[in-house]
Amino acid sequence: MSNLILELADVPESAERAVEETAAAVLKRTENHQCGSDGVNMLIHGENLSVLKQMSGSREFPGKINMIYVDPPFFTKSVMSAVTRAGKESLRYHVYNDRWEHGLFGYLKELTARLILMKELLADDGLLFLHLDWHAVHYAKIIMDEVFGAKHFVNEIIWTYKSGGSTRKRFSRKHDSILVYSKTGKYNFYPLTEKSYNRGFKPYHFKGVEEFCDENGWYTFVNMKDVWPIDMVGRTSSERTGYATQKPEQLIRRIIDCSTKEGDLCADFFCGSGTLPAVAAENGRRFIACDNVRPAVEKTIRRLSEKKIGFSVYEALTAPEGGESEEAAPEKATLKEEVQEPAENPLDAVISAGKTIGSTGDAEVRVAIEDVTVNLSEVSLERRSAEKAEALLPKDPFLFIDSWSADLDYDGDAFCPDFIIVNKDGTIDRVVTKNAPADAACARVKIVDVMGRVMYKNSYYK
Repeated sequence: MSNLILELADVPESAERAVEETAAAVLKRTENHQCGSDGVNMLIHGENLSVLKQMSGSREFPGKINMIYVDPPFFTKSVMSAVTRAGKESLRYHVYNDRWEHGLFGYLKELTARLILMKELLADDGLLFLHLDWHAVHYAKIIMDEVFGAKHFVNEIIWTYKSGGSTRKRFSRKHDSILVYSKTGKYNFYPLTEKSYNRGFKPYHFKGVEEFCDENGWYTFVNMKDVWPIDMVGRTSSERTGYATQKPEQLIRRIIDCSTKEGDLCADFFCGSGTLPAVAAENGRRFIACDNVRPAVEKTIRRLSEKKIGFSVYEALTAPEGGESEEAAPEKATLKEEVQEPAENPLDAVISAGKTIGSTGDAEVRVAIEDVTVNLSEVSLERRSAEKAEALLPKDPFLFIDSWSADLDYDGDAFCPDFIIVNKDGTIDRVVTKNAPADAACARVKIVDVMGRVMYKNSYYK
């Protein structure tokens, strides 16, 4: 007989030790994309356990988050990939590892440590949604009963979909599970309704029951059930980012609608390509989003910027012993581990910036990317994708640039882009002319390639 049950019993204590031994991050604001907002939305690049430790020790966040959505690795024992495009070519590259040195015990320990801290951040009337599938959800249910208390279990939502592989050896696995827990017995829940078609699609004519009819037949509205048929993000969907395990906006919107009201604070500490922050902001909620993988953060930045959502970007840095320092090196990842360290200089560019002083106190500024170099030697591209990329790169390296932006009056603090230029169908504008203060001395340019790697470069006006 295996020792699985005995190992499960040791998970909570091991997780508590991991929390105690984790150093709280120092959050340094590196970018400001406010677009007229009040600055309440946060996007954090960093290891989420150290971020959670920092937030749980602050005065601002404990007991203040109204809803937390948790979409961690699923214990698939696989390397997860994302799909991007360079011109007309699709490229697949590795983004994070879902393999665990200590197997299931190591996975559950890391997950539990984060759940312990998330509970501290959750409001007394808030709800936490843990999204997993068949690999580990049954173990996670036991962990959630331990951390939150079995009496605070609210629902197990079954998200069922059509996509996914099939086999002749078993029924097709076509659903995920979302465990819903409260922190106390008094939580906010806003019931949703759905159509319930009458038997035979004919009218009942029951007294006091309002009935409706559509192209399928007669129906009534009832409280929504815990099985949600929602399609995955399709290959041609306008939502599609190409990032690994992207969730549909309809699913996240339903979670937000049933658990929060306008102005509430939502959080996702495994935010991927940014579905929760995008949906939350569009529906009048505030957000905190975090991910340890740089391509995920850059996908989220582009997604939020295109929707004109205001937010700030923070880098989670590690404080050295004896005090905090904004110059500390980022902490090594644990739960979401990058497959390979990025190249030291993955991008380089030749940038020119000039300005002409006008009579109104402003200057007309021209910023241009004259040339760009993209280094693919350290990218974890899959073999076929690597072959395509190596053939395409010498022809036009700009095909590998996803976006670029510029802070036209950079003051040495957070990068505040005045514009963002994105690659559309393989073409990207390389010259931008805008107005800037006449005394602006420096433009700071940010370039992001299609694998989510970043370069910043300063250019002083001529």
